[in-house]
Amino acid sequence: MKTALIIGAGPAGLMAAEVLSGAGIAVTVAEAKPSVGRKLLMAGKSGLNLTKNEDLATFQAAFRPADWLAPIVAAFPPTAVTNWAEGLGQAVFTGSSLRIFPKEMKASPLLRAWMGRLAQNGVQVNTRWRWVAWDQRFTFDTPEGRQNLTPDVCVLALGGASWARLGSDGAWAEILAGKGIALAPFQPANMGVLVKWSTHMARHFGAPVKGVTLRSGDHTHKGEFVISGRGLEGGGIYAVSRGLRDGAPLTVDLMPDWDAAKITARLAAQPAKQSLANRLRKALRLDPAKIALLQEFARPLPQGADLARLIKCLPMPHEGPRPIDEAISTAGGVAQAALTDGLMFKDHPGVYAVGEMLDWEAPTGGYLITGCLATGRWAAHDAVKRAATS
Repeated sequence: MKTALIIGAGPAGLMAAEVLSGAGIAVTVAEAKPSVGRKLLMAGKSGLNLTKNEDLATFQAAFRPADWLAPIVAAFPPTAVTNWAEGLGQAVFTGSSLRIFPKEMKASPLLRAWMGRLAQNGVQVNTRWRWVAWDQRFTFDTPEGRQNLTPDVCVLALGGASWARLGSDGAWAEILAGKGIALAPFQPANMGVLVKWSTHMARHFGAPVKGVTLRSGDHTHKGEFVISGRGLEGGGIYAVSRGLRDGAPLTVDLMPDWDAAKITARLAAQPAKQSLANRLRKALRLDPAKIALLQEFARPLPQGADLARLIKCLPMPHEGPRPIDEAISTAGGVAQAALTDGLMFKDHPGVYAVGEMLDWEAPTGGYLITGCLATGRWAAHDAVKRAATS
């Protein structure tokens, strides 16, 4: 029987294990942490967003570089992700934002069912196995001491460089660099930005800011974000994070459905004796969080048309991205040039890289998990073909 080693037990690695074991290959999964799927479980705490109910072309366009991920995602698109989850006994639903979740919302029922399927396929899972060296063998520090494995094929699924406590610490980069494999520097993706707030903003910490349009560089997104004690975060901020990471300024349109002329007219129709805060609230229906942002970033506020223009394009100065370990995901990692179309290392036949350790990125909203599942599946199918002919 042919053998396969999967290093890393996140979504990409477990999907590779499923495909390889389903093809009759003896699979061993090595995971450094005491349990599997830790980042997946964390992602599911607020609802496991598996994928998004979009047409394929729109969905593919969210990935960068799009041309690299397009065929991989096409082979395991959102409809296939949904069918896969339901095949594990996890009914799903589509939310108002077109995001698809398991009806139970949490990740743990899906992960339990998935691990049950892998166990039925004979997959062996070794936890507390940390990969430390790669020569002709793959060497691990384990509770039983140093262990060496020499599989027919190996899939590296070691994650990016954020949330180190969950296992994605990027330590594998040193091992790959030592093998001469081309790597792109790690960068935060889907991250918040730091803001030094005045004391007046404390009452708004945790408040959502909804129905706005955010812009940074070439990136624009209509949605929402959250005011936090350390700055700005949430889906809207994450969607423009590439621009923020590149140093582009951040602006917000607090009323994207109204033009400046309409805002000016509504403000002018209010009694002059009213306070400005009352005019903003009554004439424009701005909530306290939006008014607070105006006052925080643009005090003293102008009047008339100048105020309307400010509402349509409020600069939000910040102190840069949150630390990389706090980012939801990372860009950088194994460069496309180092890999074949099947995600195998060109200079190391039989060894593959999948998931977030590849140099791609996508926004939150179901793209990240789908991308990891799709790359794991794609590489595993190539590995099955290789094992059959070796």
